[in-house]
Amino acid sequence: MNKPQNKNRSFLLIIGLALVLASILLATAFRPALLVAETAAANAPEAITVAEAVELRKQGALVLDVRQPEEWEAGHIPGATLIPLSELPKRLDEIPDDHNVVVVCRSGSRSGQAIQILRQSGFNQTTSMNGGMKQWAASDLEIVTGP
Repeated sequence: MNKPQNKNRSFLLIIGLALVLASILLATAFRPALLVAETAAANAPEAITVAEAVELRKQGALVLDVRQPEEWEAGHIPGATLIPLSELPKRLDEIPDDHNVVVVCRSGSRSGQAIQILRQSGFNQTTSMNGGMKQWAASDLEIVTGP
């Protein structure tokens, strides 16, 4: 009677070990892809060029303008979202956390501050556009005026 029970136990032990090994192999196989995605998000550049911002915008990135309303009305990037820097901490729920965010201001100073606020709040896919709206305008890109 002991022989069949020992065979069953051995069989179950082998099956259990195979399942554990398969789990480890699967986790190991998919981990590099997860690490690449996590690293890319965590290592988004703090600042990009206007040309890079244009490309990200074409790919669906949110353009977040952190200037004051009067600056916005004087000229802003089409399709951009206005949230003045002073209001940003209270309005984080208006920013999608599953999109790239390109932050823009007049020359790049406020957008750098905004990046710090966003990243400290868990928005890792954020970057600032070097030169701000001054550089956008100097590049002869479209600007809209008004509210």
